[in-house]
Amino acid sequence: MAKRWFPGLLAAVCAFAQDVTTYHNDNARTGQNLNETILTPANVSVSTFGKLFVIATDGRVDAQPLYLSAVTFPAQGTHNALYVATEHDSVYAFDADTGAQLWKVSMLKTGDTPSDERGCSQVSPEIGVTSTPVISRSIGPNGTIYVVAMSKDASGNYLQRLHALDLTTGAEEFSGPQEVQATYPGTGDNSNGASVVFDPKQYKERAGLLLLNGVVYTSWASHCDIAPYTGWVIGYDANTLAQTSVFDFTPNGHEGAVWMAGAGLAADTNGNIYFLAANGTFDTNLTNGFPSLGDYGNAFMKLTVQNTQNPQTNLAVADYFTMSNTVSESNGDVDLGSGGALVLPDMTDSTGATRHLAVGAGKDQHIYLVNRDSMGKFNPNTDSNYQDLPSALPGGEWAMPAYFNGYLYYGGVNDVIKAYQFSNAKLVTPPAWTSPTSFGYPGTTPSISASSSTANGIVWAVENTGTATLHAYSVELNELYSNQAGNGRDHFGGGNKFMTPTIVNGKVYVGTPTGVGVLGILPANAAPVITGSLTASATVGTSFSYQITASHNPTSYRATGLPAGLSVNTRTGRISGTPQSAGTATITIGATNASGTGTAKLVLTIKKKH
Repeated sequence: MAKRWFPGLLAAVCAFAQDVTTYHNDNARTGQNLNETILTPANVSVSTFGKLFVIATDGRVDAQPLYLSAVTFPAQGTHNALYVATEHDSVYAFDADTGAQLWKVSMLKTGDTPSDERGCSQVSPEIGVTSTPVISRSIGPNGTIYVVAMSKDASGNYLQRLHALDLTTGAEEFSGPQEVQATYPGTGDNSNGASVVFDPKQYKERAGLLLLNGVVYTSWASHCDIAPYTGWVIGYDANTLAQTSVFDFTPNGHEGAVWMAGAGLAADTNGNIYFLAANGTFDTNLTNGFPSLGDYGNAFMKLTVQNTQNPQTNLAVADYFTMSNTVSESNGDVDLGSGGALVLPDMTDSTGATRHLAVGAGKDQHIYLVNRDSMGKFNPNTDSNYQDLPSALPGGEWAMPAYFNGYLYYGGVNDVIKAYQFSNAKLVTPPAWTSPTSFGYPGTTPSISASSSTANGIVWAVENTGTATLHAYSVELNELYSNQAGNGRDHFGGGNKFMTPTIVNGKVYVGTPTGVGVLGILPANAAPVITGSLTASATVGTSFSYQITASHNPTSYRATGLPAGLSVNTRTGRISGTPQSAGTATITIGATNASGTGTAKLVLTIKKKH
């Protein structure tokens, strides 16, 4: 199978190989960093890789952290920089290698506070910056980070604002911020009779921002399904913050938000925009294949820029796909909108033809592969997309996939990660590989690090509930590392509903409810970490032996709380002897080197002799 990457999609990576400037690494949303030369399958293990430090923030970090190499800050020198946004309406720049704060700015004006949760617990307890920002090194005097923030003023009015911040100081640029306001011709929800009106209190910006050909595109989700709302995509000139485009894809209906589990609007190199629209009105009466009233709820969308001077006509639907049962899916809340769209590289099919494809999945268990040149539209009798994998994701998809070297990685709800191989521009079933780990709600969004398009690939994924768990797998989905294997050493914080790790320059950055966990190659002089099993069983009157195993070359060992009849060899770490009585013992075991001591609890169950 031949595959070609588009130069435009990876232009930023070519210029600054260690930059991550947008959600899931590129505008195609592939999730792959193909310039990671430090982390490899050979050195990512519990013995060599782990938590380096945790960065504290003033609120939840729902947005993916972004990274720039070699940024010069006034009076602070040159640093690799990590940009972090919080639900408390703050944006930070940190030294990515030490965690030191370089600047912090608030998106709030005097008297403002972050928004309350608006009667919906999806983003709680406050709503500030939810979506992943986007960065341009070339716009503005020192480069710019674009951020959408929600707030509430002293009079109780809710506001959505687009900010453009200087990368080196956090200062507002282009006379910003710009308040998000819009109208669009239609008689749908919240219409004044001629136009639907964007009401900022009814929306949150969940999907990551898209910077495409000098325009910052925003897209809007509701608070739960609390009416009234419709489906908006709104663009702003990245150099001036002037509004360039307003598009509503349910203007004569209702609902139709852009959720996509935080995934950003995707784009191809021709400037087309792709996303999965959530449950909402779909007009089954068609004109030339398109809904007669312009309502596209629950559809895989392709928008094109018209280059008009009127923002209300500057975006148009170029194509779409929706299922034959789209109306019943929307009515049952079993729509596409819970997952993100991914633009795939060019592929060659069995006839030698080049295929331009994209993929998406939502709540209905299917994986939908579409031909971007002819997506399939609506057919009441059958689904007319390029390829359909029914029941591929039994729990549905509340995340997005990643692509690497001819494989598509999906992590559905209550499911393992599945790696589907492409052959002749089609997905092959069953999946080639599956992970040993099953991920509960909301599943997981995998990310890929590799040193090239084929070498040293690692699949990274986060379990997002309870205590956050970071997993690293080979491309064949054999586990290389889990931060749970370090016996508490590598815990970095709690889980968030949507967590997408950033992997760059030898480190992994994961947002949490209280900050960012930073993991990487451990110093050579690190203290030992207990790596062996922490449970064992023995029998009264029968010889017993257990070996303490640990990383980083321990020079001595210890064990306290040993039951009668057992002892430890402090030189070798061997616990041995003959237990004298039945019961359960919790033994503190330790391993020491010149840098310190690592400890863990060994639970030993001693049974009666029969």
